[in-house]
Amino acid sequence: MKAQFRPLIVIFAVLAAITGLVYPAVMTAFGQAVFHRQVNGSLVEVNGKVVGSKLIGQQFDAPQYFWGRLSATTPNPYNATSSGGSNLGPTNPALADEVKGRIAALKAAGTDASQPGSQPIPADLVTSSASGLDPEISPAAAAYQVARVAKARNLSTNDVQALVDRYTQGRQFGVFGEPRVNVLELNLALDGKAAS
Repeated sequence: MKAQFRPLIVIFAVLAAITGLVYPAVMTAFGQAVFHRQVNGSLVEVNGKVVGSKLIGQQFDAPQYFWGRLSATTPNPYNATSSGGSNLGPTNPALADEVKGRIAALKAAGTDASQPGSQPIPADLVTSSASGLDPEISPAAAAYQVARVAKARNLSTNDVQALVDRYTQGRQFGVFGEPRVNVLELNLALDGKAAS
């Protein structure tokens, strides 16, 4: 009987060591050597202090900053430990109420899409993502906020739009995804412009 179990135990031990110890150690070492910044969270530092990550959104609600995509991680926005969508379907009245509230908040902040010549509010400013942690918004969502940010910072809209254009990333490999703007990087660039 022991002779039958011995090969099974040996195979289990060898595979457990390979998949549980060797492979993770090799991949960790490779990642640290080749993609050091990315495997450590793509942290963003200013003056030696970590201010955020390029991969996880954070809450900006002051008028002088661009606002990111809404977080579905309530009651603590942008909390990575409770990542996940709201799970509200498109026909759920609670979703419609949330969107109406978000539209009202955008209008109260000084950007009113009902005025002549205004653009419609981009969907990513009034809906949350599947993870609830998106660090990026569409160029349309950034353009929608340019006038408010420029006014709050006493800058020209052309200067602010130029920063948006500079921080707009194209499709990955020219094919995948949509153009996007990292909100943290854009806001840090605005702070740098204000400091200069």
